[in-house]
Amino acid sequence: MGTTTLVAGTTFCLSTAGGDVVPGGVQGLFVDDTRVVSAWRLRIDGAPVEPLGILESERFRATFVGRTPPRKGRADATLLVERTRSVGDGMVDELRIRNLSAEAAGLTVELEVEADFADLFEVKESRVDRRPRVALEDDEHAVTFVLASSPHRSRMRVVGDGEPATTGTTFRHTVLVPGRETWTTRWVVGVALGPCDTLPIHDEGSPEGEAARRMARWRLSAPVAETPRPGLETTLHTSSEDLGALQIDDPAHPDRRVVAAGAPWFMALFGRDSLLTSLMALPLDQELALGTLRMLADLQGRRVEPLTEEEPGRIVHEVRCGREGSLSRIGSSAYYGTVDATPLFVVVLGELHRWGLAGVELRELLPAADRAMAWVADYGDRDGDGFVEYQRASDRGLVNQGWKDSFDGVTTAAGRIAEPPIALAEVQGYVYAAHLARAELADAVDDPRTATEHRHRAAVLQERFDGRFWLPDRGWYAMALDGDKRPVDALSSNIGHCLWSGIVPPERAGRVARHLLGETMWTGFGVRTLASDMGAYNPMGYHTGSVWPHDNALVAAGLMRYGHVSEAQRVALGMLDAARAFGGRLPELFCGFDREEFPAPVPYPTSCSPQAWAAATPVSLLRSLLRFHPDLRCGRLGFDPALPPAMLPLRIGNLALAGSRLVLEVDVDGWDVHGLPPHVTPAPAPPGRA
Repeated sequence: MGTTTLVAGTTFCLSTAGGDVVPGGVQGLFVDDTRVVSAWRLRIDGAPVEPLGILESERFRATFVGRTPPRKGRADATLLVERTRSVGDGMVDELRIRNLSAEAAGLTVELEVEADFADLFEVKESRVDRRPRVALEDDEHAVTFVLASSPHRSRMRVVGDGEPATTGTTFRHTVLVPGRETWTTRWVVGVALGPCDTLPIHDEGSPEGEAARRMARWRLSAPVAETPRPGLETTLHTSSEDLGALQIDDPAHPDRRVVAAGAPWFMALFGRDSLLTSLMALPLDQELALGTLRMLADLQGRRVEPLTEEEPGRIVHEVRCGREGSLSRIGSSAYYGTVDATPLFVVVLGELHRWGLAGVELRELLPAADRAMAWVADYGDRDGDGFVEYQRASDRGLVNQGWKDSFDGVTTAAGRIAEPPIALAEVQGYVYAAHLARAELADAVDDPRTATEHRHRAAVLQERFDGRFWLPDRGWYAMALDGDKRPVDALSSNIGHCLWSGIVPPERAGRVARHLLGETMWTGFGVRTLASDMGAYNPMGYHTGSVWPHDNALVAAGLMRYGHVSEAQRVALGMLDAARAFGGRLPELFCGFDREEFPAPVPYPTSCSPQAWAAATPVSLLRSLLRFHPDLRCGRLGFDPALPPAMLPLRIGNLALAGSRLVLEVDVDGWDVHGLPPHVTPAPAPPGRA
C-alpha cells in the first residue's frame, strides 16, 4: 500500500496507508510550502497498527482503518482502530478504538510527534540534514515546537484531548476499553508561520473550514454528465472534485480563486499550469480563469532581475511561500523563468472574452495583456529574428523553460540535447494565437489600429514559422530552433500544440496529423511526447517518450480544429480508457509503452496525482468532441457535436454560460440546448476554432 495524500488549499499531508508519518523521507504535514510535522506515529501497546483500508470521504479528509495484533491467547485481532484525519488550517486526528471482544482490554496508546519546519524543496530533494534547532515548549496536555532560528518564531502546537501524559514529544494514554465498547481521543495541530499568525483553535476538531465550504460551493456549480460509456461519468466527476480540491486563494484578494498545479509538490500558483488548466476547465467555471488572470497580472514582471529572471511584462512561472517565503534555488518567493506563460496569458484572456468577459473586467486586464505582448517583442525575441526564444539568465534558473522543462526535454532526432537560445515550435504558436486574441480584444473596445497591427503580426509570424520550422523531407515541424538557428528535428508532440494554436497552414495539417497518430507516436492510450524512433526516446523518461494527458488534450483539440475528427476521437477515447484504468483519475503522466505490449497504462513512479491539467483533461476532451465554442461577442454558441457512437446518448446539465445554466443533449438523432440566454443563438462551430 502506497502513500496517501490529503489536500486542502496550500495544506497537504503525505502519510502511509495506515496514517503514520514516517520520519526520514518525504512524508509529513505541509503548510504554505513548509513541512511542520515530520513524524506522526501511533503505537498501541508498543506495536504499530496493521492497515486494513482507507475511506476517503473528501480530498481533505480520510479514515484509516486498521487493527492491532491479536491479544495474548487469541488467534484473531479483536481491536479495530479508526483514525479520521482532516487537514486545512492545521490538522486534526481523531482516534477510535473499538473492542470487538466481550472482555475488557487494557491498552497503552502512544503518539510520537516530530517537527522540523523544513522547506518543501529541501524535503523533495532530500536535503533535510542540517536543520536549525527546534525548541520545545510543553505543558500538561500539549507540546509546542518552535523554530528558534526563524525571524517569525514559527510554531506548531499539538494538543491532546482528555488528559494525556506527555513525555518529550510523545503523548501517552493508559486506558481500559470495556468489552463491545469504543474509546476515543483526538490530537489537534495548530500552525503559525508568519509574524502576525496566531495558533488557531479548532472547535469540535474541524480544521478544514474554508476548504469544506469551497468544495460545497464548487459542487453546487459543477456540471453533471450522464452517459452510457463505462467509466466516463466517474472520470468527469473525479476531475471536477480534484479541480475543486486544488484551488487556492489569493491572500491579498480572498474572493479570487486560482488553481494550484498539483499535489503534493506543486501546491502553488504556476503561470503556465494555472493558465492552461483554467482554460481547459472553462466549461466547469469561468471564475477560475478570471481569478488566475488577475493574480498573474498583479505579479507581472516590472523590472529586470537576472536571478529571478523577472522582466517587464513577463508572467511569473512559480510562486512559493516556504520557510521565510523563498524558493530555495533563487532566494525569492517568485521565479519568472518560463517562455510560454506570457503569450498564454493573452490567449486565455481572449478566450474568456469569448465566454462573456466584457466591460470593466475586460478593460482592467487589457494593460496587462499589452505589457505581455511588449515582453514578447522586447525580451522574448532576444535577437530580433521574429521568434521567441529562451536562455536562462543564471545557473540557478531552469535550463529548459517550455512545458518540457527537464534537462533533456529538447533533443534532436539523433538524441543530441539542443543548445540555447532555444525557440520552441509550440511557443511560436502560442504567440500567434496571442496576436489574434489581442486583435479580437481590440475589436471589442473599438480600437481598429491595434486590431490591424496584431493581425498583421500574426500573419507574418505564421509565414516565417512555416518557412523556418517545416522539415519537407520529414513531413513535420521541427521541435525547435537551437542557438545556431538549426532545426531541432525530432518528431515530438509539440507539433500537436501547433495545431491547437492554429499556426499550421491548412495544407500541412494532414501530414502533421498522420505523424501524431503514426505507429512511432501513438501508444493506444495517447500520443507520446517523443517518437519511438528518436535517439533520446525512453518510454519511462519524463519528457522523452512518456504520455501526458494535458498534452493529448491539446493535440485532440488541434486535430478537431483542422477537421480531423476521427483522429481527435481516437485520442480522446484512448485517454478516457487510460483514465478508467487509473480508477477515474488521470495522473500527471504515465509511461509511453505500446498498448499491445501492456494492455493497461504503466504508471510513472513519481507522477503527481491529483494534478491540475491532468484533472482538466477529460473536460477539455469532451469539449473538443462536442465542438462547443461560445462566442458571446456576437451572441453565438458554436455547437456541432462529433461524439463517438459509444458515448451516446449524452446529457450535460448545470453548465454555466453568460449567467444561465444550460442543458446539452446529444443522441443519434441530433442535439439540443436548453436554457440559453435570449441573446445567444446556437449554430455549428466555426472552422478554425480549437
